[in-house]
This record gives sequence, C-alpha cells and structure tokens, in this order.
Amino acid sequence: MSQQVTTITFFRYKGLKNKFWAFLMMQFAHAALAKVSGLHFYKLMGSGRGLGFNPFPDWSVYSLLQVWDSPEQADLFFEESALVKQYRAHTEEQWTLYMKSISAGGSWSGGNPFQKSGTLDPDNSHIAVITRATIKISQLFHFWRYVPSSQKPLSASEGLLFTKGVGEVPIVQMATFSLWQDLESVKKFAYQSVEHQMAIKKTRDLNWYKEELFSRFQPYKSTGVWEGKNPLPGAWF
Repeated sequence: MSQQVTTITFFRYKGLKNKFWAFLMMQFAHAALAKVSGLHFYKLMGSGRGLGFNPFPDWSVYSLLQVWDSPEQADLFFEESALVKQYRAHTEEQWTLYMKSISAGGSWSGGNPFQKSGTLDPDNSHIAVITRATIKISQLFHFWRYVPSSQKPLSASEGLLFTKGVGEVPIVQMATFSLWQDLESVKKFAYQSVEHQMAIKKTRDLNWYKEELFSRFQPYKSTGVWEGKNPLPGAWF
C-alpha cells in the first residue's frame, strides 16, 4: 500500500527585494531540493495573474509542488529544512496543503508521479485538482486567444475554496491548482459551464497539448495562511 503524499506550497512575497529573491530561487533552490530525502518528484513554479491560466506573471506568488515517499519525510522537511527557513524569512505568507492521490491520468515530464493512495478517508469530502499541460508551439496563439474566456466562470463557482494558475515555463508549460468543498462542486463547474465545455471540445479538435495531466487529490492537512486565513476549513486536519 502506497504511503505517498503530495504537498503544494504557495509563497507570497512583498517588496522588490523579496520578489527578486523569489525569482532567483526558481533556479537556485534546485540544488537543495535534489538532496532532500524521500522527495520523489518536485516542481518549482511561478504563477499567473488572476485565478486560472494567464500568460502574464504574478511576481508576488510562487509555488512548490512535491511528491513524498511518506508523510513523515514531508513533515521533517517542513519542520527542519534550512531551505524552508530561508523561504519563511522572505515571504509575507506561506501555505502548505498535504494531499493523497485519488486518481491521475496523463503525464508530467514524461511520467505520472502520482500513485493512488490506499488510505483515503471516506468522511473527508474535500477535493483538490491539478490540471497541467505543455502547449505545442504551433498552437500557442490559438490557446491563449481562447483560454482566458474559458476560465471566467471559475471565480463564481459554487464550492470553490481556492484556485491559482501556476507554471514551470511561462506561456508554454501551465497548470491550474484548485481546492473544492466536494466532488459535486467540481462536477458542476466541469459539466455545467458552457465555456469549460467549449474548452474541452477545442482541446480535442485542435490537439493543442504536447503533454497533459489531470489529477484529483484528497487534502487532509493544511498549515499556514493565505490572505490572512487557512483556506481549508474544518478542524479535522
């Protein structure tokens, strides 16, 4: 039975000096992360303005996605890592969500890093979703001309607790992370939004992704704050 857990951490920076430090760490943090015990997979990512896919960067927000062999190794990293302490010294806010994989289809950097968890809690209804894609160079114009309109209904979606567009490489490699009250809320957005349905159709018709992945998780632990509060409600974590 897999003990794998996934964490995603969002960092908010204030002031030019700290934002510049964050930008540099997109390169310099790799050396430290490569040595972390139990870290199976990770991605350092910047973010886009607004909520979903956006080609214009948000220089104040960055994220770190990590896949761990066990929750104990994740805890050790966040409690004792010198790298985490560096980030805390420069950030205005920092929020980490622990998650167990429910399902994942597709690939990321040539493989699927997420193993389905055998310890999901049937009483925990919260859902986190990551959609990620590498866009074909030949389809960049078509993708960015249409996608912003397909994301408009997201902000008004019932049951949406948090969302942010992130990415490894601006314009070309993009992802969206979202946290929802329950699966029903996810389905309502996916199947009742006309704009989202049109995006799915165009994806099939135009085949604009070189690589894509869709994954769902059960969030079970939330630490830190975002916009002054913990985005995951409830006292069960």
